[in-house]
Amino acid sequence: MQRRTLHMVTGFKGLRMFIEVDVEECNNSPLGVNKIFQALDIPMPITKIVAPDRSGVEMDCFITGWSSDGICMAYAVLVEDSGEGRVLLVYGGNNGVRLKSTIKPASWNIEDQSQWGEPCLLLDQNIAIG
Repeated sequence: MQRRTLHMVTGFKGLRMFIEVDVEECNNSPLGVNKIFQALDIPMPITKIVAPDRSGVEMDCFITGWSSDGICMAYAVLVEDSGEGRVLLVYGGNNGVRLKSTIKPASWNIEDQSQWGEPCLLLDQNIAIG
């Protein structure tokens, strides 16, 4: 089941938006995640990002959301994280996000070993996105 929830809460400090990331363990993402983040801005769709590859080396990547139905939109939004402070949350469908190098463009394919999946990404707030 795909669930992406934006929670709006009003309080004495005004309107707050919370984003629930609920990713199931699957063939795209070996880790399941269920976490709620306080958004500091409006989520925006993205298709390109500077992100770490499987070995941790930052590189230009194409990115898409991945769901049990296949490709979906990926989003980025500045959030407040209890452990890291302000970070850029990158999230997709109920199976996370999928990345591939911009150097070797190919169709999105769960079987392609040059591509990799993540449940979501928490990146430096100044990282390049597009």
